[in-house]
Amino acid sequence: MRYELAYCAWLLVVSTAIFHLFSQSLTLLRVMPKMRAHFIAADSSPEVNVPRLFAVILFCAVSTHCFSQVRFVDAWEKRVRITSSQQPGWAVPVFTPSSGLVQLVRFDAVRQYTPTHTTTWNLDGGKGFNFIPWYRTELDLNLPPFLLHNAKGSVDGPGDFSMLLKYRVFGANEMKGNYNVSAALGGSAPTGSYKNGSTDGAVMPTAFVGKGFYSFDVQSSVSMTLPTGHTAASGRPIAWNTAFQDRVNRIFWPEVEITSTFFRGGPHDGKIQTFVAPGFEVSKIKVTANETSRLAVVFGAGEQIAVTRYHAYNHALSLTSRLVF
Repeated sequence: MRYELAYCAWLLVVSTAIFHLFSQSLTLLRVMPKMRAHFIAADSSPEVNVPRLFAVILFCAVSTHCFSQVRFVDAWEKRVRITSSQQPGWAVPVFTPSSGLVQLVRFDAVRQYTPTHTTTWNLDGGKGFNFIPWYRTELDLNLPPFLLHNAKGSVDGPGDFSMLLKYRVFGANEMKGNYNVSAALGGSAPTGSYKNGSTDGAVMPTAFVGKGFYSFDVQSSVSMTLPTGHTAASGRPIAWNTAFQDRVNRIFWPEVEITSTFFRGGPHDGKIQTFVAPGFEVSKIKVTANETSRLAVVFGAGEQIAVTRYHAYNHALSLTSRLVF
């Protein structure tokens, strides 16, 4: 228990620190140019004071650097706003990846119940930080999940680290077509301990599509995992996820998702695993009164229910939280 509490505390501290530093940096960087102008205007002494002169030069250099950082942050925020405005404002589903581009911090907690009556908690769910560093492009840095088992002989520990680069090929907001088409290339590194991760890295090409009809939307993705080694042991599974969502009263999103895995090669060759997952999300709750601010929080939950004869687990309850920025 102490390990899971420590891991949750570490994730909370890291996320809070990053958000706090980001907010404080924005505030400081915006006032530094004004402080520099005031400081220079106040220094009108006709006498030359070398230490003071050196301090002024150093302060000007730092202020100039901070001013350039302000422009960098402003350009980033503008890029995110423009990119987001050119696609539908759908909620990111609980299990299915979004067909559009998002910038947020995400933490999930998933409880899986297996046919042998054991449970596994997946803390973080392999989620992390999603950025929009360029127009129509998203970069995901997914932290290793921490797995907690109650089965005898199983060892708790972290899973694999993964990344993803996504490009939105086509997209239009609700007024101009209401659709998304994206492509991505993901990758994972075998950072997991014991059997909590893969023995080798993997490359995962993925395609995404989404279409909206008034308040209703459908988002779907298909991906293939290509391991870099030991292919005979792991195979090349194909994952197909689809989410059906409806928007109610502006921020409520009931949904039903279907997630399927088609096993190709490996010990489960030819088998199919499918789950149906009802879910519900509250998205987005603004945390500031500023109309131009993107800062918001999202909460949601969903339950995967196995509907095929073969399944690695019977049920999976997922609790998700996101901070949009």
